[in-house]
Amino acid sequence: MRFIPVKVECYSGYRADEYPKTFIFENTRYEVKEIIDRWYQGDLNPEFPVSNYFKVATSCGNMFILKHEPESDDWYICIK
Repeated sequence: MRFIPVKVECYSGYRADEYPKTFIFENTRYEVKEIIDRWYQGDLNPEFPVSNYFKVATSCGNMFILKHEPESDDWYICIK
């Protein structure tokens, strides 16, 4: 699996970057219609940073997995 950096606009409620609302991938802007699933990667292995993952459905019907590393505030799209 590859991780490609993407620009993400987020909803910020009781905390910053709570969940993704839109993102830009390959010069296309996608609107997140629904968050299908989300999970957390802890810091048990220092090789992998603490991350939040979001499986999202877009308004155009595509599904993507987005990864957020809160410490660096970097977002990535996961490509198989």
